[in-house]
Amino acid sequence: MSATAKKLHSYVNVSLADRLTLSPAAFRRVAWWAVGCLVVIVGTGATVRLTGSGLGCPHWPTCNATHALPKGYHSDIEFSNRVVSAVTVISTLVLAVAAWRTPTLGRRGTWLATAVFAGTLAQAPLGAVTVYYHLDPYLVITHLLLSLTVLGLGVLTLLSAAPGGAPLPAIARLGGAVLVVAVAALVVTGTLSTASGRFPGSSGTQVVERIWVFHTAVWLLVRAVAAFGIVFLVLGVWSWTKRAAWPWLIRACGALLAILLVQMGIGEYQYRNYGTVPWWLVVAHVVLAALLFAWTVGLVARLWRPVRH
Repeated sequence: MSATAKKLHSYVNVSLADRLTLSPAAFRRVAWWAVGCLVVIVGTGATVRLTGSGLGCPHWPTCNATHALPKGYHSDIEFSNRVVSAVTVISTLVLAVAAWRTPTLGRRGTWLATAVFAGTLAQAPLGAVTVYYHLDPYLVITHLLLSLTVLGLGVLTLLSAAPGGAPLPAIARLGGAVLVVAVAALVVTGTLSTASGRFPGSSGTQVVERIWVFHTAVWLLVRAVAAFGIVFLVLGVWSWTKRAAWPWLIRACGALLAILLVQMGIGEYQYRNYGTVPWWLVVAHVVLAALLFAWTVGLVARLWRPVRH
């Protein structure tokens, strides 16, 4: 090969590598899309459960043994959720590939993105097993908690693409760790409350087993909310005293407070109107719970690794 040909070959290879390399800003756009899909899938999954469409498509991946596509209200909802699930899997696959093509991301961010894809992909067989076992409540709860875990990992992946600064003092990081434990207890007790509630899960003659007693589950949920609120209040007061040094922290706490207040308002309305509350309001409650969890994870992550602007 001549010297000219070697130079041309090298130029083509370098140009191709440059085209396949993502900037941090481009990766963040991919990550935002993936995180958005992970929030949406929580809402569509809740819609399936709360409209009684859990067995609208009794087969997987087709809807029925005699026809692949849905026919009817419940099967339309269940199949739509599967379509959104497919879009989410593809989105997280793109996220993982993009992470490996973003040199500035680092090993931590790359493996976080890969874990997001792996966790999202695992939802498909778990969903199939859940349908096969006629919406076993423990499988349903596992399905939702896995969705929230993957969402949290997606938020961490998004933040890993931004330039980091020095961590906040140890007292703030300790409070953040306790806050994560509190929000985890909050979402677990919330899923127990939904699993013990009045919404059917499936239509027809198939009766979905309930876990525990609704009022007992709500009793635990209220105390989990109180624990979260106390820890968050302490962190919020501390952030106010340090607003000059870290102005972003008080803004992040304010946004979290807004989500929490709306969530609590809807929850209070649900409890007081237990027998007549519409399913779509409960879906809003579940989606807000996902946002609360995601925002908390992001806030706490920034205590360890603040984002430089």
